[in-house]
Amino acid sequence: MKAAICTLYEGDYHYGVGVLTNSLYNHGFRGIVWVGYRGDLPPWATDLKEGEGYHEYTVNLDCAIRFIKLEISKHLTNHKPHFMWDIWEKYQPDLDALFYFDPDIVNKCRWDFYENWVVRGVSVCGDSWYQVPANHPRKLAWKEFAQSQNMVIEREFDFHYNGGFVGIPKEYKSFLLTWQKLIDIAADEDYLDLKQPYSHQHTNTYPYFPNDQSALNLALMLTPHPITTFGPEGMDFVPGGILMSHATVPTVKPWRKKLIVNALNGDGPSMTDRLYWQHSQAPIKLYSSIKFKWNQFALKAGAGIGRIIRRAAI
Repeated sequence: MKAAICTLYEGDYHYGVGVLTNSLYNHGFRGIVWVGYRGDLPPWATDLKEGEGYHEYTVNLDCAIRFIKLEISKHLTNHKPHFMWDIWEKYQPDLDALFYFDPDIVNKCRWDFYENWVVRGVSVCGDSWYQVPANHPRKLAWKEFAQSQNMVIEREFDFHYNGGFVGIPKEYKSFLLTWQKLIDIAADEDYLDLKQPYSHQHTNTYPYFPNDQSALNLALMLTPHPITTFGPEGMDFVPGGILMSHATVPTVKPWRKKLIVNALNGDGPSMTDRLYWQHSQAPIKLYSSIKFKWNQFALKAGAGIGRIIRRAAI
């Protein structure tokens, strides 16, 4: 299978891009990682080669990151389906499958699992807000929104899926157009603020459509294509996961976390923190040896502090 990875970042999220790439490579991914970015290129991306519309950083002989500068004003989370479609249409049309990962995800799983997974349909993972009945008021509002646009609901389900990961096989890439269309229509009708996802106004105002994730879930209800799903353990939202680990809000991003200070405040190192530092140095070296060793120590110290605090609270 010829597959590629893509992600989006701005600001210090480039650290997440580096660790995401390392964690995928260290579990067997070989190919191109497409990165849409706004602002500056990462300081670790040196010796770049210029391509047609992108700059290429060599990770290893069989893996590269291609950076595409985005001149858009909307929040990058609302650009996911548009970016994925552009990769297929403009940059790599011969792909058999394309996967999007948020840059605050660390992979835990062998790469061939993803390839075997995606051939079964549009691939998604359960959200931390997972058990959402088909007759939930928000879902009923989404259905009414779709029906007002003469869209047909193909399936209903009692779950809610996270927008931080999606795998699309080529034969079902039209799913991206549905997801993209929903975002665009919702923005045009002022149901969604493209620049400010999760705004209080749009989260709590009918039809409750604050971000790309709402559009993703409605697109899953609308698509005639097969879907294949993991539960919330797929992103370490509940214990027992083997797939990936996702540092979502309100979690402090691993590259910003003061591990010992946070542990003293009752927030010990998470699974994502440990995985982040595990994959921070190879094949892309993101930190000096001194900083890496300090954070290895801080992980152990923070875990010990966390155990003491938990025991004291019993």
